[in-house]
Amino acid sequence: MIIRQATLDDREAITQLIAESARHLSREHYSDRQIDAAIATVFGVDTDLIDDGTYLVVEISGALVGCGGWSRRKTLFGGDQYSTRDAGYLDPRLESAKIRAFFVHPDHARKGIARAILTRCEEEARAQGFRSLELMATLPGVEFYKSCGFSAQGDFDLDLPDGVKLELVPMRKEL
Repeated sequence: MIIRQATLDDREAITQLIAESARHLSREHYSDRQIDAAIATVFGVDTDLIDDGTYLVVEISGALVGCGGWSRRKTLFGGDQYSTRDAGYLDPRLESAKIRAFFVHPDHARKGIARAILTRCEEEARAQGFRSLELMATLPGVEFYKSCGFSAQGDFDLDLPDGVKLELVPMRKEL
């Protein structure tokens, strides 16, 4: 397993990984309509994370099998196609770093890939002076994040086009 910084050349492979992960690992929690709407409008590559060097990919035998990252920017979730974004920088003394866009290929789920990425993200955020982390979890990710020390901070319904709602869970962890 190789963990490395994502590059702009990885965009297409990351986009495919996100769609495949969402379509297969979210079925117990979301309808096909919700999954398709999320892929079209929210789930996707955030170029700012790649440019900042804080988005990671995992390769096994040359195949991209996982991705995820952290951010020193205000945007909490959403790829480039998501219109509600704030690329301003956070103050690590006062604000939480953001854990962003974790997806694992269905054939490699529950093998420690997301945990390995998260551990590296936590180390990097801490090294940059952040004392806490926040994220917006999809329902399939809630138990994973809880097992990594995050606590739920309520719930959130994201309004997507055509009346589709996507239930998400804001979560937080002190470093």
